[in-house]
Amino acid sequence: MMPRWILLAVLLGALSACGTLPSGGYYEDDGPEARPPADVANVPDAVPKVEPRSATGNNPYTVYGTTYSPLADTSGYRERGIASWYGKKFHNKRTSSGEPYDMYTMTAAHKTLPLPSYARVRNLQNGRSVVVRINDRGPFLHNRLIDLSYAAAARLGILGTGTGTVEVEAVSPEEPETQVAQVKTYPLQVIAPAEAAEELPASPATAANPKLYLQVGAFTQWDNAVALRDRLEREALRPISILPSQAAKGNGPDDTRVYRVRVGPLINVEEGDRLTQRAAQLGIPDARIVVE
Repeated sequence: MMPRWILLAVLLGALSACGTLPSGGYYEDDGPEARPPADVANVPDAVPKVEPRSATGNNPYTVYGTTYSPLADTSGYRERGIASWYGKKFHNKRTSSGEPYDMYTMTAAHKTLPLPSYARVRNLQNGRSVVVRINDRGPFLHNRLIDLSYAAAARLGILGTGTGTVEVEAVSPEEPETQVAQVKTYPLQVIAPAEAAEELPASPATAANPKLYLQVGAFTQWDNAVALRDRLEREALRPISILPSQAAKGNGPDDTRVYRVRVGPLINVEEGDRLTQRAAQLGIPDARIVVE
């Protein structure tokens, strides 16, 4: 078994990679190298293959008071959320799986998907998608769902903005249709962060035009949802609404309607971050951005 101090070092490495506040289009003190490879847009998708689980990074762990339990099985995993990326500050440094981080390969960090595993990440705003190998833990701040390598972010077109609305779906070696046989070539010019907002031309695929909301609570009692809505309206968190989920089919004891209290739709991710901080000040530390 690996010594406890080494496990702690691995976790702290993941925190430093994926837990700092963003600055501009990427994380503080991070970003692209001065001369990134000209062919980074041609980096091929990761190809799912059978691999043993890494010796580190697959046990339950606690970060900033939240405990995460990595999944034992990826079957059926699909989730929408916000993607970010990390770059030169962590290039060649150790990931939670023990491997060195290579910003020019198709990898990513995720809080609960097994290490290693594979996922298709689709940009909901432009239709582009990549297959990445999950080999790191994070991100842990600002409602981010996945932290992409520089190469993956370039292919998805989110380098300059720093974030993007995505759908993450686990893929496995048993699903050959998830393996990308041909990589489409796009021109890429990354000179300065301000010039990196639209590195790649728009995909011909139809974008989903996703909407962002800040979910501040979910209740089985209508009165509790109304009380929270009214309190936050008095604090000028608006527009705020209550959205009931579809009632479960049948008449069993678990057929419960859930009332979700949400602010939005939001203008962008930055507004979601700002409102998340405001909600925390009002005693709601677990507000989260949802994508629909």
